[in-house]
Amino acid sequence: GGKRDEKLILPLNSSVSVTLNQEELRARTTVAVSRNFKEDKMWLNGREQSMKNARLQSVISQIKRLCRKRKIDGDQPNEKLQWKLHICSENNFPTAAGLASSAAGYACLVYALSKLYGVEGDISKIARLGSGSACRSIHGGFVIWNKGDAEDGEDSSTEQIAPETHWPELRVLILVVSDQTKHTASTVGMQTSVETSDLLHQRLQGVPKRIERIKKAILRKDFHSFAEITMKDSNQLHAVCLDTYPPISYLTDTSHHIMQLVHAINQDNSSNMVAYSFDAGPNAFLFMQEKDVPTVLDILHYFYPNSDPHFIRGIHVPGKHDTHVDYTAFSDIKVIPRALKFIIHTKPGPGPSVQESDNGLLTKDGLPK
Repeated sequence: GGKRDEKLILPLNSSVSVTLNQEELRARTTVAVSRNFKEDKMWLNGREQSMKNARLQSVISQIKRLCRKRKIDGDQPNEKLQWKLHICSENNFPTAAGLASSAAGYACLVYALSKLYGVEGDISKIARLGSGSACRSIHGGFVIWNKGDAEDGEDSSTEQIAPETHWPELRVLILVVSDQTKHTASTVGMQTSVETSDLLHQRLQGVPKRIERIKKAILRKDFHSFAEITMKDSNQLHAVCLDTYPPISYLTDTSHHIMQLVHAINQDNSSNMVAYSFDAGPNAFLFMQEKDVPTVLDILHYFYPNSDPHFIRGIHVPGKHDTHVDYTAFSDIKVIPRALKFIIHTKPGPGPSVQESDNGLLTKDGLPK
């Protein structure tokens, strides 16, 4: 986290992410231009939004700039560029769950606009202007965002380490915690860290080596190493938040309880079965292998009992499993009923794609269906 340039959205450090499967969490966007449209308009999840958002405008103008550049290079001038634009977007991210949908939203929007205006090549740099993390979501699977060194950000771009098909056994459980009170917006928070945290500057020195190690673990499908690097990185990020002055705390008591539980599971298993990662909020992203999902879900049910029939969402896990967990190994961990709102079971997935036009979100007149 943290930016070296707020306007160009250039990061202080390189980073690696996993793009999640669209069956469970996704954004859908339809874009249209017409000489009949009177003004630019945008709808998100059925509600009209202001087009005055600076990041949104930045993305649209950059796509149009690239479109014009192509015309100068030889194509016919494109009158579409003068027409007004309608954008309709929706996502299936649960509301008030503290799951940031801007990465998916901007990756989807930029991809749709690039198809509309016939822009080719690396569009991740444009997605970055909407939301830093969106530039990684232009690719599927395992992705690295190289921070770059150039002041104009030209060399700050993303590449795929491996597609989602490389490690098909990898699974992700998103634990949405019940208490979602968020005290600090991530952008403001990281800016304060840059100004006040000595630890942050030490963290930055270790990032290149850590990125090489996580890339190697992904390519070798070495889960034990992947888990350790992921957890240590998450812990260090939140240590930087505490080292910020005044301190920032995104994690709640439930977050800390989940961390304690994960380490107990791994200790009992004698190698890492589960890894946690937390971003700027209390929800846990747990990584594991497909064969271990039933065991981990049984343990989560035991420690966070919840009678909601929709407690586990996403990829279906068949009924009762004989996982035979010995809970004596977890004797010093408390049971906390309803500490979790729900769990989303998902896996790494592909980048954006064009859907068949009959199920677009806009009518022929350019209004939401």
